[in-house]
Amino acid sequence: MRNNNSFYNIVYNTVRRIPKGKVATYGQIAALCGAPKASRVVGSALHRNPEPIAIPCHRVVNRFGGLAPAFAFGGQQVQKSLLESEGVRVNDAFTVDLSEYLWDGKQTDDEM
Repeated sequence: MRNNNSFYNIVYNTVRRIPKGKVATYGQIAALCGAPKASRVVGSALHRNPEPIAIPCHRVVNRFGGLAPAFAFGGQQVQKSLLESEGVRVNDAFTVDLSEYLWDGKQTDDEM
C-alpha cells in the first residue's frame, strides 16, 4: 500500500464524494480507494481528519451501519445529530439502515 499520507488523501477525496443523506462503510471506502482490506486504515485516516467540515467523515459507518463509538469530533451523539440534520435516520442503537442510506459509490451530480 502507498504511504499513509498519500493514502489518507485518497480516503479524504473519496469521503468528500459521499452525498448528503447517504452513508458509506469503512470497507466500502477502502475498496473505492483501491485497498479493500484497509478499512482500519480508513478509520485511522478519518480519526485524523484535517478538515472535518470539508471532509464529511460523519457519513462513514461500520459494516453493520453502526456509528463510531469514539467519533473523533464529539462522540456518537454528535455523529447522530450530523447525520439526522442531513435526513439520515439513526435508531436508538446508533445504527443506520444500510438498505436505505448506503451510497452506491457513483459520482454525484456535483462531480459531473
